[in-house]
Amino acid sequence: MFTGIITDIGVIRTLSQEGDLRARIATKYDTARIDLGASIASDGVCLTVVALGPDWYQVQASAETVSKTNLGDWVVGRRVNLERALKLGDELGGHIVSGHVDGVAEVISLREEGASTRFRFRAPTALAGFIAPKGSVALNGTSLTVNEVEGAEFGVNLIPHTKEVTTWGDLHEGDRVNLEIDTLARYVARLRDWDRQTRAA
Repeated sequence: MFTGIITDIGVIRTLSQEGDLRARIATKYDTARIDLGASIASDGVCLTVVALGPDWYQVQASAETVSKTNLGDWVVGRRVNLERALKLGDELGGHIVSGHVDGVAEVISLREEGASTRFRFRAPTALAGFIAPKGSVALNGTSLTVNEVEGAEFGVNLIPHTKEVTTWGDLHEGDRVNLEIDTLARYVARLRDWDRQTRAA
């Protein structure tokens, strides 16, 4: 479980295809305090640590994970948002994020508004109904508040601090970002569907 508050920016050092995708990611985390098998959200994808070095960790991603995320876009040298899993007593500064990406959204525009930057995205049609104005989404692992929604398109504003401590300053129009919808929205939709099914039975 995560909060969507990014605590490090990693850099992809190596990528290899060994049945599954393996990625070695450089980090400022104290890797002596990371256990094999630990979960680290890397650009919002909950990935399991399978190897460790003095300033890096290695993860393995299945073909299913790659197909549902933007991991297929990763290249050596790319910067990625990192967050370690929550521990009991940690501050919940963003919102509850599972690291289980629902799909990929596309950056369709960005423009400066004062000191902030307004990003506009196109979500997959199947996920658009879960995104609501003033609700929360996780994009590339970052907890963000939705400004407006129009069909499958939605917008968010990023303040300078967020761009400085994440990889958001690297993004351009056409880039794909990992999208995780709000867990509460998921369960509300499930309860609504269940109610409809039971009423129809």
